[in-house]
Amino acid sequence: MHVHTYIWQSDRWPSWQYDLPALVEPLTAVSHAQGELRGRLADVGMALHSEASLATLTEDVVQTSAIEGETLNVASVRSSVARRLGVDIGALAPVDRHVEGVVDMVLDATHRAHEPVTAERLFGWHAALFPTGYSGMSRIRIGDWRDDAHGPMQVVSGAIERQKVHFEAPPANSLPHETTRFLEWLNGPAPEPALIRAGLGHLWFVTLHPFDDGNGRIARAIGDLLATRAEGGAQRFYSLSAQIQRDRKSYYDILERTQKADLDVTEWLLWFLQALQRAIEQAHGTLNQVLAKARFWRSVSAVPMNERQIKVLNRLFDGFEGKLTTSKWAAMAKCSTDTALRDITDLLTRDVLEKTEAAGRSTAYRVRAAGCGSR
Repeated sequence: MHVHTYIWQSDRWPSWQYDLPALVEPLTAVSHAQGELRGRLADVGMALHSEASLATLTEDVVQTSAIEGETLNVASVRSSVARRLGVDIGALAPVDRHVEGVVDMVLDATHRAHEPVTAERLFGWHAALFPTGYSGMSRIRIGDWRDDAHGPMQVVSGAIERQKVHFEAPPANSLPHETTRFLEWLNGPAPEPALIRAGLGHLWFVTLHPFDDGNGRIARAIGDLLATRAEGGAQRFYSLSAQIQRDRKSYYDILERTQKADLDVTEWLLWFLQALQRAIEQAHGTLNQVLAKARFWRSVSAVPMNERQIKVLNRLFDGFEGKLTTSKWAAMAKCSTDTALRDITDLLTRDVLEKTEAAGRSTAYRVRAAGCGSR
């Protein structure tokens, strides 16, 4: 057996090994968590399914980009996802070509999860992620595997001046063979448990790193596609990308250890399944928000409101960060601070809003708990 630095240099590559008995417990925990979430969803009705799916997909798109250090505009993402899902969220944000591409890829992976994944389909995802043909200021190869013209492909994290190299991917000249073998496995019969397959698909694609850029996002989309196949439904109610973003350091650590070890990937699969379980647990929080919002609108259904008031109140339930002040109201409603204050005062007198404890210049407002059922 020759000595190798990286997993893909092993004589036995790519025959993945894992200790199934060691994974039975986390596999059972994930299935149990999925069952609980499905049970709650069954009780809330279809309209709220779409709301929960919208919230989840918005977070998924924002966070899969955040892992790569890209900040997308949440309102644009939400707007773009709502348009695709046919959910009415009132005024839509302007179309952002970059956002649209990430949304297209994430939705294609889950809504067409049961269709074969071909090189052409992956090239389509890649082109959607880089609509200008550039990554930042650098021109990259779109709709084709990388060519290593600038040296071997290294997987790095961190800011440019402090980049940490985690591992090196196989040389470009091996990619036609490597990607064909990967796609044959991806579209072939599934001997492994479905969730283990999702973990292996993610890892295998990350190992190949076949594109100039966007590999992490595409690997996560492949993981989502396989997780969707495992569950059977196309709607997403939890975001693995958001969980990876929360655990970003341990994600890169486990990837690096796995790439420099042998083909036994039990430790990676354990990490992946635990991340999946935490993602599903987080989804209960998203569902709580969606239910709180629905309860709130039921409780104030008799209160007359203008479009600005409806828009801002909706925003408070859709992941609004920080304190609601008059100036923030004015910015969100695109109106003057005088108009904002009138809107707020009106809702204070109708017991929809209340002042928070802080007074004076830092006066802030929140939705009244009574108006909101339980908050």
